[in-house]
Amino acid sequence: MKGRRKLEVFSLSFLDCICCGFGAMILIFVLSIGAQGKQNKETVEQLQRMLAAYMASLANLVSSRDDLSRVYQQTTAQIADTKLKNDQIQSMLDDLDQQLQREKSGQEALLVDVDALKKELAAMQSKPEMVLPNVEPAPVGVPVGSNYIAFVIDTSGSMRDFNSGQLWPIVIRKVEEVLDVYPQVDGIQVLDADGRFVMGERGGATWLPDGPETREGIKRALRRYDVFSESNPVPGIFRALRLLHDPTNEKMKMGLYIFCDEFTGTADTVLKRVDDLNPADENGKRKVVINAIAFPTTIRFDVSMGNTGLKVANLMRELCFQHGGAFIALQDL
Repeated sequence: MKGRRKLEVFSLSFLDCICCGFGAMILIFVLSIGAQGKQNKETVEQLQRMLAAYMASLANLVSSRDDLSRVYQQTTAQIADTKLKNDQIQSMLDDLDQQLQREKSGQEALLVDVDALKKELAAMQSKPEMVLPNVEPAPVGVPVGSNYIAFVIDTSGSMRDFNSGQLWPIVIRKVEEVLDVYPQVDGIQVLDADGRFVMGERGGATWLPDGPETREGIKRALRRYDVFSESNPVPGIFRALRLLHDPTNEKMKMGLYIFCDEFTGTADTVLKRVDDLNPADENGKRKVVINAIAFPTTIRFDVSMGNTGLKVANLMRELCFQHGGAFIALQDL
């Protein structure tokens, strides 16, 4: 019998296999380490690119934030400026509204005067004018005792210097003379023959406080007044009596001074209307004393139509007589 062959567990072939296996494992390990390093490198590069993109986005966001901040500041400034302009516009609108209210009040007053003139015209057409006796006017003294004085001044063309277009210098002098008679009063006001206030909206239908500045302002305003009124003081008289006299003021003693040179209406109608506006009390006294100064322009320059110079003299003389004042007819300019 053949003897069994003895088996060797750790033979050369076995060791070769073992070594090859370990070598393969080492090779795989080395190869895997290289691949992982490459992958890590790619990951790092990808992260760097993402970080760069993020930083760029962050820079854009910072720039956008700065732009938004500037826009916000500009918008805030524009809003504040717009608010200021809106406040100014609102203030202007309020002023315009007040002026419209004043104009509306003035228009209503003028409508009343127009109605009165219509009635006067109807009276002229329906019955003859009251004829007053023709007497030569004589200068008389002006009664003093009023603490409120108002002027109604005819500013038509005949009351102006034909060369300069301004009121005759004698008109300003007579105003100064009347003011000098009253060293101190509680209120002054000036209207033209149509009832417009010469001192403008600043005065309106209220009394101007007396003082040197007010008196000088009246003189300057009359010298520069370029508004031509009708040559008929009646509308101004009506408006002065209606707007300026305060029946609730027991201390008010109003004096009205009329400067004129013509009258074209009906005397009795005017006298009746003024009597209604300034009625006499049980003692026959009136609240408003009416004075008048007539200028001889229509006589001197022969521009009268229908003897208007004589008509105004007759009307003013009777008006002043009935209302406790004085009438002065000037002989020359």
